[in-house]
Amino acid sequence: MSDMKVKDLAGTVGITAERLVDQLNEAGIKVSQPDDLITEEQKQTLLQFLQQRHGKSADGASVTPKKITLKRKSVSEIKLAGPTRAGKSVSVEVRKKRTYIKRSETEEAAAAAELLKQKEAEDAAAEAAKLQQQELEAQQQRERLMEQEAADREAAAVAAAIEAEKQAAEEARLAAEEEQRALAEEAKAAAEEPPAKTQKSQNQEPALTASQLAHKKLEEADAKRRAANLARIDAEKALEARRKAREEEEALEKAREEAKQAAAEVQAKEQKAERQKEGDARVHAKDKPAKRGKFQRDDEFERKELHVSEGKTGRRKKKKGVSQPRGAVRDTAGEHGFSMPTAPVVREVSVPETISVSDLAQRMSVKAAEVIKALMGLGTMATINQVLDQDTAVIVVEEMGHVAKPTQDNEVELALTVSDEDLGELKSRAPVVTVMGHVDHGKTSLLDYIRRTKVTTGEAGGITQHIGAYKVETSRGEIAFLDTPGHAAFTEMRSRGAKVTDIVVLVVAADDGVMPQTIEAIQHAKAAESILIVAVNKMDKPDANPDRVKQELVNHEVIPEDWGGDVQFVPVSALTGQGIDDLLDAISLQAEIMELTAPVEGPANGTVIEARLDKGRGTVVTVLVQKGTLKKGDIVVVGQEYGRVRALFDENGQQLEQAGPSTPVELLGLSSTPAAGDELQVAPDERTAREISYFRQTRAREMKMAQQQAAKLDDMFNKMEAGDVKTLNVVIKADVHGSAEAVSQGLQKLSTDLVQVRVIASGVGGINETDAQLAAASDAILIGFNVRADNTARKVIAEKGLDVQYFSIIYDLLDVVTKAMTGMLEPVYKDEIIGLARVDDVFRSPKFGDIAGCLVLEGMVKRNNPIRVLRDNVVIFEGELESLRRFKDDVNEVSAGTECGIGVRNYKDVKPGDQIEVFERVLMKPTL
Repeated sequence: MSDMKVKDLAGTVGITAERLVDQLNEAGIKVSQPDDLITEEQKQTLLQFLQQRHGKSADGASVTPKKITLKRKSVSEIKLAGPTRAGKSVSVEVRKKRTYIKRSETEEAAAAAELLKQKEAEDAAAEAAKLQQQELEAQQQRERLMEQEAADREAAAVAAAIEAEKQAAEEARLAAEEEQRALAEEAKAAAEEPPAKTQKSQNQEPALTASQLAHKKLEEADAKRRAANLARIDAEKALEARRKAREEEEALEKAREEAKQAAAEVQAKEQKAERQKEGDARVHAKDKPAKRGKFQRDDEFERKELHVSEGKTGRRKKKKGVSQPRGAVRDTAGEHGFSMPTAPVVREVSVPETISVSDLAQRMSVKAAEVIKALMGLGTMATINQVLDQDTAVIVVEEMGHVAKPTQDNEVELALTVSDEDLGELKSRAPVVTVMGHVDHGKTSLLDYIRRTKVTTGEAGGITQHIGAYKVETSRGEIAFLDTPGHAAFTEMRSRGAKVTDIVVLVVAADDGVMPQTIEAIQHAKAAESILIVAVNKMDKPDANPDRVKQELVNHEVIPEDWGGDVQFVPVSALTGQGIDDLLDAISLQAEIMELTAPVEGPANGTVIEARLDKGRGTVVTVLVQKGTLKKGDIVVVGQEYGRVRALFDENGQQLEQAGPSTPVELLGLSSTPAAGDELQVAPDERTAREISYFRQTRAREMKMAQQQAAKLDDMFNKMEAGDVKTLNVVIKADVHGSAEAVSQGLQKLSTDLVQVRVIASGVGGINETDAQLAAASDAILIGFNVRADNTARKVIAEKGLDVQYFSIIYDLLDVVTKAMTGMLEPVYKDEIIGLARVDDVFRSPKFGDIAGCLVLEGMVKRNNPIRVLRDNVVIFEGELESLRRFKDDVNEVSAGTECGIGVRNYKDVKPGDQIEVFERVLMKPTL
């Protein structure tokens, strides 16, 4: 793909151009505007950056994020005390940064040390904040003391002003009395000595001076009194202002206490109303049944953040003839309405293993848009119905200020857990022997001889398509045998057989040696930690070479006992019976050494070997009981299915009432076909079994949705790079679950870069109308493996013209599908050079134009074939011939070593020294 603009890529991806520019810059690609061009390498860099951000490795595999950093910021206010600072507050901002790092075991010590350092730093910060708070409280205490001292000084000033005023008033009174006394004395003196005017006039000046002095003192005393009065008034005003400020502060503090008390009373009323409402609801629930379709979860629809304020309520008028429900009495003492919470509500949110965005928002009592916004802040794009994993949900809950409580979804499955006290006494049990090996090495024939039945006659193509489970009674005790298919497509089936077995009998043909499926069987046996016994079969053939088998197995770490190893080698022949007794002796001896035991009493536990859908009997499941006793009528849970055991059958079709450990049985009664390898457990009752089955189905569906959502972004970029890829849709139906699984995996492995095989659906049972309709809607081919279509499905197939293929051998199925995939490929043409001519000279003709005089060097030049003009071995023109002449005659072809004249159509720049290459396009058969 060539270079393209950022805005064009944003339109293709489905995001805004600005967002894509930011992502490119975050990825280290310098882009400034949407019109800039980006190259293919920059697209790959962006894709790798987005994959790492979303938890994907470079190759597309899902990995756990190595490092997650969370940043938090909280702002709180501290109100200052005192009348002069009323209404003022100090904002305290606390910033926290927390980093979660996934470390290996070798880094645990360093991580612990680093965590200790961080904790010490946090403790130091907390201690510093505490010291700061203490310092602030000390500062407030000092301010209160200073204010108290100022108030005391003002009170003292008022008292001093009052005292000064009193003193000034006393001085004025004394001055007035002195003035009156002086005037009286002067009048008396004038009355007693009237003749002596001359002497009186002489002495008059001192008397007037004394009067004036007394009057002056009186005026000064009045001035002091007025000044003292003004000072007293000012001091009283200041004291009154401080008293009012103190009263306002006390009133504000009292109002706060009353508000807290009112809030506590309202909360107590709400709790009382909720308890009364719950009691009434329980009473109503007992009186009449609940309505269908209406339910409420315990952790949903909480209204704890709403506080009813006091005052009048808008009570509804009671309608005539309509009685109000019990518990609906409302408090009419308060004001109608709600008050906002004074503090954010912190909830404890239970987070299961998977949860949708809408459910998570509902549990936190917030809108889903807020959760989506938080996810976008963490770099995750999500929708309201998207399913989140537990780790992501916990981070979102903590980011939004709540407390996350991770829970395990399998709590409901604890009812199936059986304690050791419930199990009976351990008793000896029969060994479980799995027969493995390559196809056509004689595994089923060996069991056929042991069971004295003809199992191989009923197998299609002479190979085993299913896992067979048989319990054989021998002279040395009972032995449970599991026969596994040997074809490569049944690797998963062989793997399940090895996981439930005690001893593995590896059958190797003495005339064929070790084959690919033999090596796989050895690997499965080692992975299951099972004891291995090698049965060298077909010893009756003349070209049998057991030493070759031993030599080849030694290369795979399977060493015989006679060569110093620990693996028993038993030469046998399934046709003549040679060595069969020795093989049974080896199995019995090994079982005695292993001392195999299992509890017989108590609820049964087993593993599904195979499951199929029978038209007459329904779901038939082959189960190997491993411990306990499975009885007819038990309620069992098998994987995602449950049911009651209606019947038990052994390998011969005989009904059983119960089955003990190491017993393979077929049971009827499950709701649907489980997957091979699922665990069978006995439930205490049908209700518990149904709940566990529903829970497992829901969990599987949610996990599938989560995986699909995570793969959408990768699929989008992969489709952009891959271009047009052909897809072959198939719908598979098989007789048993294991065969359907093996066929699906075999077909998916056929996918290439040119043609992809897509399994639309895979199931057990015959082809029905639903399968045919699905194949018609998805343009798929129907594949029936050991099953056929019913009458209704055949009508739909005929009407729609669907392609239906029936198979009983997997070889033929894979070959036919491979041919169908090849037919979907586009035709491939190959250019084959048939001639080469050299231009020696160019002739100018007014009638024919430029004619190149050429010598044919190789092959043959044909007039009707396309050509290429080469100059210095570089193609400069591709077209066709206009004329080919030999002397004056037009010819159709010219052989090597012959001169000719060539006219090139629509090209006039042929020069001497050029070469004219003649080729033809040959249709090639397309291959995968």
